[in-house]
Amino acid sequence: MMRRAIAVAERARAAGNHPFGALLATADGRVVAEAENTVNTAHDVTGHAETNLVSLASQRFEGDELAAMTLVTSCEPCAMCAGAIHWAGIGTVVYGLSERGLLGMTGEDPANPTLDLPCRQVFAAGRKRIEVVGPLLEDEARAPHRGFWQPEA
Repeated sequence: MMRRAIAVAERARAAGNHPFGALLATADGRVVAEAENTVNTAHDVTGHAETNLVSLASQRFEGDELAAMTLVTSCEPCAMCAGAIHWAGIGTVVYGLSERGLLGMTGEDPANPTLDLPCRQVFAAGRKRIEVVGPLLEDEARAPHRGFWQPEA
Protein backbone atom coordinates (compact mmCIF):
# COMPACT_ATOMS: atom_id res chain seq x y z
CA MET A 1 0.00 0.00 0.00
CA MET A 2 2.88 2.39 0.72
CA ARG A 3 4.21 1.89 -2.79
CA ARG A 4 0.76 2.65 -4.17
CA ALA A 5 0.64 5.90 -2.13
CA ILE A 6 4.07 6.80 -3.52
CA ALA A 7 2.76 6.13 -7.04
CA VAL A 8 -0.14 8.51 -6.33
CA ALA A 9 2.46 11.10 -5.25
CA GLU A 10 4.28 10.63 -8.55
CA ARG A 11 0.96 11.12 -10.37
CA ALA A 12 0.40 14.37 -8.45
CA ARG A 13 3.81 15.64 -9.52
CA ALA A 14 3.15 14.68 -13.15
CA ALA A 15 -0.08 16.70 -12.97
CA GLY A 16 1.83 19.80 -11.82
CA ASN A 17 1.18 19.49 -8.10
CA HIS A 18 3.34 18.87 -5.05
CA PRO A 19 4.42 15.20 -4.91
CA PHE A 20 2.18 13.77 -2.19
CA GLY A 21 -0.29 10.90 -2.34
CA ALA A 22 -2.55 9.10 0.11
CA LEU A 23 -5.01 6.22 0.21
CA LEU A 24 -7.54 4.81 2.62
CA ALA A 25 -7.81 1.08 3.33
CA THR A 26 -10.20 -1.12 5.27
CA ALA A 27 -9.01 -3.46 8.00
CA ASP A 28 -8.80 -6.31 5.47
CA GLY A 29 -6.51 -4.25 3.20
CA ARG A 30 -9.02 -3.20 0.56
CA VAL A 31 -8.25 0.29 -0.81
CA VAL A 32 -11.49 2.28 -0.83
CA ALA A 33 -10.22 5.74 -1.79
CA GLU A 34 -7.11 7.57 -2.87
CA ALA A 35 -6.20 11.21 -3.35
CA GLU A 36 -3.29 13.28 -4.51
CA ASN A 37 -2.12 16.77 -3.72
CA THR A 38 -3.97 19.44 -5.75
CA VAL A 39 -2.48 22.63 -4.28
CA ASN A 40 -1.30 24.03 -7.62
CA THR A 41 -4.01 22.87 -10.00
CA ALA A 42 -6.91 23.72 -7.64
CA HIS A 43 -5.24 26.94 -6.42
CA ASP A 44 -6.01 25.82 -2.87
CA VAL A 45 -3.32 25.77 -0.19
CA THR A 46 -5.38 23.23 1.76
CA GLY A 47 -5.40 20.77 -1.16
CA HIS A 48 -2.97 18.34 0.46
CA ALA A 49 -3.36 14.66 -0.38
CA GLU A 50 -4.51 13.80 3.13
CA THR A 51 -7.05 16.64 3.43
CA ASN A 52 -8.42 15.78 0.00
CA LEU A 53 -8.72 12.15 1.10
CA VAL A 54 -10.34 13.02 4.44
CA SER A 55 -12.90 15.21 2.67
CA LEU A 56 -13.76 12.43 0.24
CA ALA A 57 -13.83 9.73 2.92
CA SER A 58 -15.93 11.67 5.42
CA GLN A 59 -18.62 12.05 2.76
CA ARG A 60 -18.63 8.32 1.98
CA PHE A 61 -18.13 6.63 5.36
CA GLU A 62 -19.53 6.87 8.88
CA GLY A 63 -17.33 7.62 11.88
CA ASP A 64 -17.23 4.03 13.13
CA GLU A 65 -16.14 2.86 9.67
CA LEU A 66 -13.37 5.49 9.52
CA ALA A 67 -12.15 4.50 12.98
CA ALA A 68 -11.45 1.00 11.64
CA MET A 69 -9.58 2.27 8.56
CA THR A 70 -5.97 3.07 7.80
CA LEU A 71 -4.75 6.13 5.96
CA VAL A 72 -1.52 5.39 4.10
CA THR A 73 0.40 8.44 2.93
CA SER A 74 3.64 8.95 1.07
CA CYS A 75 4.83 11.52 3.64
CA GLU A 76 4.09 12.17 7.28
CA PRO A 77 0.95 14.28 7.61
CA CYS A 78 1.62 17.95 8.32
CA ALA A 79 -0.10 19.63 11.27
CA MET A 80 -3.08 20.67 9.12
CA CYS A 81 -3.55 17.18 7.71
CA ALA A 82 -3.09 15.56 11.11
CA GLY A 83 -5.85 17.81 12.42
CA ALA A 84 -8.17 16.74 9.60
CA ILE A 85 -7.37 13.07 10.23
CA HIS A 86 -8.12 13.58 13.93
CA TRP A 87 -11.45 15.28 13.23
CA ALA A 88 -12.42 12.50 10.81
CA GLY A 89 -11.56 9.87 13.41
CA ILE A 90 -9.46 7.68 11.14
CA GLY A 91 -7.94 5.00 13.38
CA THR A 92 -4.49 4.42 11.92
CA VAL A 93 -1.96 6.43 9.92
CA VAL A 94 0.97 4.86 8.08
CA TYR A 95 3.48 7.17 6.42
CA GLY A 96 6.59 6.96 4.27
CA LEU A 97 8.90 9.98 4.43
CA SER A 98 9.03 11.79 7.78
CA GLU A 99 8.17 15.48 8.03
CA ARG A 100 11.72 16.11 9.20
CA GLY A 101 13.08 14.17 6.20
CA LEU A 102 10.89 16.23 3.87
CA LEU A 103 12.05 19.45 5.51
CA GLY A 104 15.63 18.37 4.82
CA MET A 105 14.76 18.12 1.11
CA THR A 106 12.71 21.30 0.80
CA GLY A 107 14.86 23.60 2.91
CA GLU A 108 13.62 27.17 2.62
CA ASP A 109 11.49 26.59 -0.48
CA PRO A 110 8.49 28.92 0.01
CA ALA A 111 6.24 26.32 -1.64
CA ASN A 112 6.63 24.12 1.47
CA PRO A 113 6.40 26.37 4.55
CA THR A 114 6.10 23.32 6.77
CA LEU A 115 5.71 23.30 10.51
CA ASP A 116 8.36 21.15 12.15
CA LEU A 117 5.71 19.33 14.16
CA PRO A 118 5.46 15.52 14.04
CA CYS A 119 1.96 14.10 13.51
CA ARG A 120 2.32 12.01 16.66
CA GLN A 121 2.56 15.22 18.65
CA VAL A 122 -0.55 16.66 17.00
CA PHE A 123 -2.50 13.44 17.61
CA ALA A 124 -1.32 13.28 21.23
CA ALA A 125 -2.95 16.69 21.82
CA GLY A 126 -6.33 15.32 20.73
CA ARG A 127 -8.85 13.12 22.46
CA LYS A 128 -8.96 10.33 19.89
CA ARG A 129 -6.44 7.53 19.86
CA ILE A 130 -4.77 7.34 16.46
CA GLU A 131 -2.15 4.68 15.88
CA VAL A 132 0.85 5.90 13.86
CA VAL A 133 3.29 3.71 11.95
CA GLY A 134 6.26 5.25 10.20
CA PRO A 135 8.48 6.25 8.70
CA LEU A 136 8.50 3.36 6.21
CA LEU A 137 10.30 3.00 2.87
CA GLU A 138 11.77 6.48 3.31
CA ASP A 139 14.22 6.15 0.42
CA GLU A 140 11.41 5.18 -1.96
CA ALA A 141 9.14 7.90 -0.56
CA ARG A 142 11.86 10.51 -1.23
CA ALA A 143 11.96 9.66 -4.94
CA PRO A 144 8.98 11.80 -6.09
CA HIS A 145 10.52 14.81 -4.32
CA ARG A 146 13.98 14.62 -5.90
CA GLY A 147 14.53 17.70 -8.07
CA PHE A 148 11.09 19.12 -7.27
CA TRP A 149 11.88 21.56 -4.47
CA GLN A 150 14.23 24.53 -4.62
CA PRO A 151 15.96 24.60 -1.23
CA GLU A 152 18.22 27.51 -0.50
CA ALA A 153 21.70 26.80 0.81
